[in-house]
Amino acid sequence: MRPLLFLVAGGSASGKSTVVQKIVAKAGLDDVLIINHDDYYHDQSDIPMEKRKKTNYDHPKSLDNDLLYEHLSRLLQGGSIEKPIYDFVNYTRSAETEKVQARSVIIVEGILILENEHIRSLSDMNIYVELDDDIRFIRRLKRDMDERQRSLESVIDQYMKTVKPMFNRFIKPTKRHADVIIPNDRSHDIAVDLIVTKIKQYLGDNGSLS
Repeated sequence: MRPLLFLVAGGSASGKSTVVQKIVAKAGLDDVLIINHDDYYHDQSDIPMEKRKKTNYDHPKSLDNDLLYEHLSRLLQGGSIEKPIYDFVNYTRSAETEKVQARSVIIVEGILILENEHIRSLSDMNIYVELDDDIRFIRRLKRDMDERQRSLESVIDQYMKTVKPMFNRFIKPTKRHADVIIPNDRSHDIAVDLIVTKIKQYLGDNGSLS
């Protein structure tokens, strides 16, 4: 049986990872693979650091979607891949990769994951997580300063120059491709229950591919 593929999109810091965790927990999934679209940012090791810092990570061209499409196609056929790992401290791909095996359920999350038509063509369900812009900015500010060692000024500058305009241009419009839109400013139990029901119907009572 072919693995089930879900794509989870939404603005930066909208709560995509939290929603994914709730789906996995409520469905009682053991045989699940979660891939972060961020790991497929292009390698920039041959570019000077100052130029790397100016990369527009919110533009579709910043992502190696051809490689992701190839990897997802292989996983959906039951194969394995060497998944890239992105290093946000050094603004480039890590020299290391992660060997990943196919699982019964594959979830790919990322701000631009619904933007690419070829990747959407592989999906069984598209999900868009929505959250107020101000709350997303506050969450992103805290995350980038705490986890990615960014300065306050650099986070604000990046948000105003690229994050906000790219969200309106490329990310927000992908809502039209979503099968389910989850408002993350209130309880989203009903939406999660619908997604969990589809997973259970597909996998059957055993919770894994037969």
